[in-house]
Amino acid sequence: MTSPADPFGVAGDPELGRLMDRFQRDVAALEQLSAQMAAVKGRGEAAEGRVVVEVTQTGALSGLTIDPRAMRLGSGELTAAILEAAAKAARNAEEASTSLVAPFVTGTVLGDEDDGARRR
Repeated sequence: MTSPADPFGVAGDPELGRLMDRFQRDVAALEQLSAQMAAVKGRGEAAEGRVVVEVTQTGALSGLTIDPRAMRLGSGELTAAILEAAAKAARNAEEASTSLVAPFVTGTVLGDEDDGARRR
C-alpha cells in the first residue's frame, strides 16, 4: 500500500527510487535544454559586414542592421546581401541548436545517422 507522501511506493522499492531519480534528472535536463533552445540566436553578415542579420532558432528574423554605406549598393545588391546574411544566420542558429541537442541524441536512434539512412 502506498502512502500520500509516497504515491508511487518508491520508499519500499530501491530500483523504482533510482528510476524516479533518473527520470527527475532527465526532466530537469530537458527543461534546461528547452530554455537554451529558446535563447538560440544565429548571426550572419554580408557585404563586407555592412549587413548583419540575426535570427531566432526557428529562423525568424530578430534583428537587421544595415550600415549606411550599404545603401550605396542599390536595391538589387542590398536585397541579395540581406538574403545572404539571413541564410548565414539561419545556418549559424542551426549549428548552435544541433550542438545543444547532440548530447541528448548521441547513442540513440536519432543520433545514429547510418542507421537512420538505412531506414529511409
